[in-house]
Amino acid sequence: MQRRVLFCLANVALALKVAAQSAVDVTRPEERQKARQAVVKQQEKRAQRTSIIEFRGQRAFGEKELRSALKEEITTIDDFGLSPARADDLAFFLEVFYRKHGYANVNVHYAIESQDRLRLDISEGPRFTLGTVIFDGNAGEPSDKLFEYVVGPTRERYSKLEKKLPFVAADMQEGAGLVQRLYIAEGFLNAVVDPPRYTFHEQTSQVDVVIPIHEGQQYFFGSVSFSGQTIYDAETLRGQMFDLLRQPYTDARVADIPRRLEAYFKARGYYDVKVAASSAPEEAVNGRVPVQVAITAGAVYRFDGITVTGLDRLHPSYVVKRFSKLRGDIYSPDVLDERFRTLMRTGLFNLVQIRPVPVDGHLLRLDISAEEAKSKELGFLIGYGTYEGGIAGVQYRDRDLFGYGRPLTTSIEVSGRGYRGEILYEDPFFFDTDFSFKARLAAFTFRFDGYTKFELGGRLELTRKITKYDEAGVTFAVRHVKIIDADIKPVFLGDQDYFVNTLGFTNTIDMRESPYVTPRGFLINNTLDLASSAFGSDIEFIRGTIRLGYYLPFGPKPLTPGVVEDKPGTPLRRWFQQSSIAFGARAGIIHSLTVSGPAEATAIPIDERFFIGGSDTVRSFGYRDLGPHDPKGHPIGGEFFTVFNVEYTFPIFGELQGALFTDAGNLLPTSEEPGLDDMRYAVGVGLRYKLPVGPIRLDYGVNPDPRADEDFGAFHFSFGFAF
Repeated sequence: MQRRVLFCLANVALALKVAAQSAVDVTRPEERQKARQAVVKQQEKRAQRTSIIEFRGQRAFGEKELRSALKEEITTIDDFGLSPARADDLAFFLEVFYRKHGYANVNVHYAIESQDRLRLDISEGPRFTLGTVIFDGNAGEPSDKLFEYVVGPTRERYSKLEKKLPFVAADMQEGAGLVQRLYIAEGFLNAVVDPPRYTFHEQTSQVDVVIPIHEGQQYFFGSVSFSGQTIYDAETLRGQMFDLLRQPYTDARVADIPRRLEAYFKARGYYDVKVAASSAPEEAVNGRVPVQVAITAGAVYRFDGITVTGLDRLHPSYVVKRFSKLRGDIYSPDVLDERFRTLMRTGLFNLVQIRPVPVDGHLLRLDISAEEAKSKELGFLIGYGTYEGGIAGVQYRDRDLFGYGRPLTTSIEVSGRGYRGEILYEDPFFFDTDFSFKARLAAFTFRFDGYTKFELGGRLELTRKITKYDEAGVTFAVRHVKIIDADIKPVFLGDQDYFVNTLGFTNTIDMRESPYVTPRGFLINNTLDLASSAFGSDIEFIRGTIRLGYYLPFGPKPLTPGVVEDKPGTPLRRWFQQSSIAFGARAGIIHSLTVSGPAEATAIPIDERFFIGGSDTVRSFGYRDLGPHDPKGHPIGGEFFTVFNVEYTFPIFGELQGALFTDAGNLLPTSEEPGLDDMRYAVGVGLRYKLPVGPIRLDYGVNPDPRADEDFGAFHFSFGFAF
């Protein structure tokens, strides 16, 4: 199915144990009456005290915008009354608002005309924009890099497309402070950045800025010596911070040495390890600072028992079984972190805390406290898809069926092209193993261009993580497919009423940092399905697909911990959104294991063939519209396809992004001669709005070489990444 945009209208939690979760109102009736009367009196007083605030002299902003900017101060006056002090605050913050938009000479006077009437007289003056920014004395850092830090506070409020930024003195001062912190982060421990100097040009309404910089000596790490119970040799220990020692010297990086070494020791069972690092920049020779590291490794610890508290509906054994296999193993924080993430991914918990507690014999008991999430949800959804039209549905989900932590989901969905009902049962720990199991039963009717089908079937999936990034699985699906209406001739349809039972294998290597928000990394996905009469299938075929993806953010990087910090673990605010480029390649083939009559192409029914074109393949074509068609122009699919995509995305403003893309692909009618024949193309532009679960996309793809029966291009409105 084509990807769609679904907007959740409601998410209503249902609870089974109401008595335990409800607060009892023990307030006496007369006390409640007094409380209500007090609230009414307070509201009446506020209504009587509402002040009339008049703005005069404003030209750049409307009154509504000014009131919105001063909302908090106006509310204070309405609540507590008008006074000279509050009027002065209002005038002050109004000037601050103007200065943030470049009105450096703004002046606001207030006049209290009566007990509840205030007049604000505004003299805006000209709006100044930022001219040239000159850095005086920067030999170690390039000016263009420093410029990004200086304009960062202002850029935070404006798009990168804004060519003329307003001049805001407070932002320049904050930016100069960021430059000094950058220098310190680059090893210039004695760097001093003087306050900016300004030159106002009244005729052009521009302000040139000069920022004097005194860099001083740049420091680097010198010799690193180890003492105490080190366990490992010095070369091994240095290897854990090799990249750190190659960077300029800073106190923050010295503070990072114990964290790295403690993580290294704890990953090998030394739970109680202690590491301290000290340095002496004043003893540096040629800018090289010596560092001394003291280590007390302690003993190797092993996992012991488990205690669980905080559970109400969920059986404690659900949590205990996730950790019981660790008993006797050497302590590893990475193992605990992975088990923690596995628990949180189930959606059963709002909070899980795992606290290792030393017990006799260098053992660690795991004390686990948990706060359960609401297990039952009733959700309504409404949306729109370019191909499906309007979409509406309802879903009920119980994440904790009978208290055993197994989710059961039922859903009904209606669109402009059909309806669908589905029941899904999930067991993330099948028979308390590391396998994940899903059982799905679905029935739906859907109207494609040229035919309408009814399908009833089920699917079983059993998957297991091989490594952190590699997952393999086996599937078995049973489906009954019936073409209930068609404008396409039977010779192009193939079988119109059949059972197809398939045994499948899947493998996914997903090395992306996040599959939802600007993914970075590599993805490989393979599937192989076999339909055979041995499984009770009416048709026989073998089908395989492969998907490759590479996602690379680039450009100015966000400010991150370890680059520029006030103190260890305290990063600066992030201003710079990265651009990214993504590459994708897909291919698929289906080959019949039988021959149906003289027309071999009909051995594969139309609903088992591949279709491409649409928002996630070649975007110059409508959904399923690329490839073979019947004489009436209906798409009839093919047995072999390829799709190649390249997409560049760049920030515009806030969470809004732009995109440039090019796609290529082909769909061949038969699998007998797979290849890159008859390739079709798309070039286009799009908009993206980033959400925590993926972007909303609007794309328009142009067909650079349209044929007589093809459109010039196509619009697509969808959700999620294109590939």
